[in-house]
Formats: sequence, structure tokens, C-alpha cells
Amino acid sequence: MTKLMETRTVRVGDVLIGSGHPIVVQTMCNTHTADVAATVAQCRRLAAVGSQLIRITVPSLSDVPALQQIHDTLREEGIQTPLVADIHFSAEVAMAVVPVVEKIRINPGNFHPDHEKARQLFGQFLEKCKQYNRAIRIGLNHGSLGKYIVEKYGNTPQAMALAAMEWVEMCMDAQFFNVVVSLKASNTVVMVQAYRELARLMQEKGVVFPLHVGVTEAGNGDSGRIKSCVAISTLLSEGIGNTIRVSLTEDPANEIPVAQYLARRYGPVIPSEASVSLSARETALLKAACDWGAPLLNHEVDDIPLEDEYLKDEILQACRRRFYKPEYIACPGCGRTLYDLENTFNKVKAATAGFKDVVIAVMGCIVNGPGEMADADYGYVGEGAGKVTLYRKKDPVLRHIPEDEAVDKLVELITADRAE
Repeated sequence: MTKLMETRTVRVGDVLIGSGHPIVVQTMCNTHTADVAATVAQCRRLAAVGSQLIRITVPSLSDVPALQQIHDTLREEGIQTPLVADIHFSAEVAMAVVPVVEKIRINPGNFHPDHEKARQLFGQFLEKCKQYNRAIRIGLNHGSLGKYIVEKYGNTPQAMALAAMEWVEMCMDAQFFNVVVSLKASNTVVMVQAYRELARLMQEKGVVFPLHVGVTEAGNGDSGRIKSCVAISTLLSEGIGNTIRVSLTEDPANEIPVAQYLARRYGPVIPSEASVSLSARETALLKAACDWGAPLLNHEVDDIPLEDEYLKDEILQACRRRFYKPEYIACPGCGRTLYDLENTFNKVKAATAGFKDVVIAVMGCIVNGPGEMADADYGYVGEGAGKVTLYRKKDPVLRHIPEDEAVDKLVELITADRAE
């Protein structure tokens, strides 16, 4: 068990997050929030397998009544798992969900294009959270930083930490301390560096908020699990991290056993916590990723003595030390996703498996997909209405492609570029 970095304690309903408490495991629904029955059913399953917080996207004001109904139905059934509203861009929606759920995840820099207006709206949001005794998560992702911070510092781990600190300091000035912070990236090197820098900056300020740790858009299967474990375990082994999510492009219930493995390995366990058994193979895979993640990411070793060549290749690629296949970035999907993301991602992987030294992103929606695939050479982003946009780097090069043609068009795009 690793001693966690000393942080404040945050209360989310009956769940306590901070260095004096066990590592909290969480996930996010991938149902449409407006489909109350489906979202309630998924929340039941996630709570039953041990998710201690459940996040639900709230794309617009019209989804707030559905969120209220989901919350009320779960409580009537005796399910007390706190809900987290996931808000993008809209301060108005953020304000509207404060009376409804126990925690709100926001990126304050996206509240308004004008930075000073964003600060003003964030201040108003904090006052309302005080009124209702809510918790918040300030969540900044690599590639979705505001224009203001990128122009000053670039799109770097340091920029991510400095951007978060501006909002952290606003919370401190407002005497609002029920705050969790996250700096996720799909690139494990960037992610680890950003969290280390944020931890250092908060320690310098003398107020350290709990950290929510995860690799965003990790993908699926073995690769997604290994990528998540090498980075999350590196931070947890240093005492950095109080709540975790393993983001997989799969059924969100599949994320929980991996996160529980990490929580048990690096922190105290709540005895009554629901848990899901891992197979011997899964356990060996996660153990190897945790054993070798930090030495590789810290450049303490250049190779690892594993006889299983496949597992060795996967761990080395997750740590960005050696690439033996395409690197994939794929969001786990949520209520904003308007197509079958999991099956599409598997089709993209199968069609592009022959390429090397290329990073391919498959994103659920246009809302934050283009920003969060910052490392990608190519991107497949759902538009809705059965259409897809294909990106080269950050530039959309083919728009409004029918879904049944998009995977082939992506392969054609990569092939044509490589022939030049």
C-alpha cells in the first residue's frame, strides 16, 4: 500500500475523497441521458459491480429533467451512489444541474470564449455550489485547453497544470474547497508529467485538492487496460491520485474490475465494496503493466524481461518506448455519442492494423472529439445523422461521409498520404 500525497478531503454525497480515505473507483454511463430507463438500468449495474461514483453527460438544458428523474429513481430504489453531471461548454447547464446531483464536472475555461467572462461565470457557479453544498471536478484534458492558455504556454503538460491552477486559485479565493482536479491525456507520458506538475504547484500553494486520475480515450481490450495501468499505477505509486477511472471503449461495467485492481494494489480497500473477479490472465496482464509502467515511463529501463513478446510489445507501446502497431485513441462513449462507437472502433482497428508509426483517433462526437485527439495523425469523428468527418491532424479533410463508407475512406486517406 502506497502512502497518498496529503490532500484536503472532498465529500460527494456519502463518499469521501482524499488522502485519508480509500481510492475511489468511478465510471461513466454511455447511454443517452434522455433515455431515462436505459440510464437508470445502467446505473443499477454499475453500482452493483462497485462503481462508487457514476458520471452522466448532460449535453443541454433539455436533459436536466431527465437527470433529475434518474437521480430520483435511483434514490427511491435505495441506490445511494452519488451522480456526477458531466458538462461541456455551457455555464447555464452547469448552473442548472447544481440542485440535482452531488457533483459537477466542468472545464471552466470553456464556459465562454472570452476568458474574463469565463472567470465571471465560474465565480457565479461556485457560489451556487456553495449554496447547495456540492462538489465539483475541474477537469482539463490535453487538446481541449482554452485558446487563452495555449497562446501563453502552448499545448504542453505545463500548460495543462497552469491552466488548472488558475481555477484552483479562484476556488481558494472564494473559500470553496469541495474540489477535485483532473488533467487527463491519451498520451501516457503527457498525462503523468501533467499530474506531477499540478501536484507540485498545489503543494507550493499550500492547498492540495484530491486528484482524479485517468488516461482519457485509452481504447479497448488489452491495449486500453495496459495503457491505463502503466500511467495510473505510476502516479499512484508516487502517492498521486485519490479517485480513478479506467476509460475503455467498452461496456462501462468492464472498467470497474481494472480500477478495483489498481485501488487494492495502491490503497486501503473498503471491506464491503462490491468487486468483480479477474481471470488469471487478466491479473497477470495488469500486474505486468503496473510492475513495468513506472520504470519505463521514468526511463529507468529501456526493455523489460518478459517472455511473452505480445505483452512486452503492448507495455512498451503504452509507455511510448516502442511502437509495433498503430497507436489508437478512442473515447469510451457517452450520451453524446450518436453511433455504435464500440463496433466502429473494432472495424477501424481491423482495417488499419497493417499500418505502423501512425496514431488514429476514433471519437464519439464533434463536441470535444477534435480537441481531445490532440496526438492523432488521423481522426474519425461522428457527426450524427449517420455521417462522419475524417481528420488529418487537426484539419477536417473529408466531411459528411456516410458511416458505411467512412472506414474505407480512412484507409484510403492514410494509404494516399503514405504514397506521397
